[in-house]
Amino acid sequence: MANAHSAAPAGREFNPWPAVIFIVLVCLAVLFLAPTAGVLLSSVKTTREIALGDLWSFPTRLYLGNFIEVLNKPAVHQYLINTLMVTVPATAASIALGVLAGYVFAKLPFRGSEALFLVIVAGMFFPPQVILIPLYRLFNAVGLIDTLYPVILIHIAMGMPICTLLMRNFFATVPNALREAAILEGASEWQVLTRVALPLSLPALAVLATLQFTWIWNDFLWPLIFTQSDEKRTIMLGIVNLKGQYSVAWGIQGALSLVASLPTLIVFLFFQRYFIKGMTMGAVKG
Repeated sequence: MANAHSAAPAGREFNPWPAVIFIVLVCLAVLFLAPTAGVLLSSVKTTREIALGDLWSFPTRLYLGNFIEVLNKPAVHQYLINTLMVTVPATAASIALGVLAGYVFAKLPFRGSEALFLVIVAGMFFPPQVILIPLYRLFNAVGLIDTLYPVILIHIAMGMPICTLLMRNFFATVPNALREAAILEGASEWQVLTRVALPLSLPALAVLATLQFTWIWNDFLWPLIFTQSDEKRTIMLGIVNLKGQYSVAWGIQGALSLVASLPTLIVFLFFQRYFIKGMTMGAVKG
């Protein structure tokens, strides 16, 4: 009997790793969310409260004057319009080119197509800082500095590799029997793409639309390089350039940061169902 009682606890050894992993994940989550919490708290406090070092405490009352001031600034309206004028066409054009290139590489291979595909995809690993000076000189020579056109063109070019890669991999999973049946019915390649392949690719398109919109909307580097006047700045540059009467307006910058994050949040919520399906596509078979 004594042996039975002594053997029971020995069979249930304590495994500390789940608790350790949980604690590590909680710490990482806190570190990741701390800046967001700081922005949120600063947006509902007065400049005086923030200047006195009272940032991380919960406010006794919510101060919404920062949001009112931000929404009433004409410059902020222009920042939002400029960002939309860059993000929407750049996102649409990069996805459209990625769809066309991905369909060709997946369904219409030609001699040297694999090498060309690798060249295009290699653009994902190209550091943008390397081409800052050549691109600035190029757009300056053609008189496009301090306009939104260079930013749009660069985002289209830099978005093509990921769009081509994802769409090529997705179109490769579409059965060739569907394409062959449509061609036998008299459909052209364009009709096969638009009426057969594209309706099936909504999850992949949702992933690309969400990622491209978010990346371009939050971009800081290229507008900083190619725009100079306040009338051409995007929302990320606008956040940095918002100043108070005597110092940096932390509360106003926090409020504008939250306002600027709303479009990307809306896009994600709009494509959420397709986005999750597209990200998990191919993870489970059967």
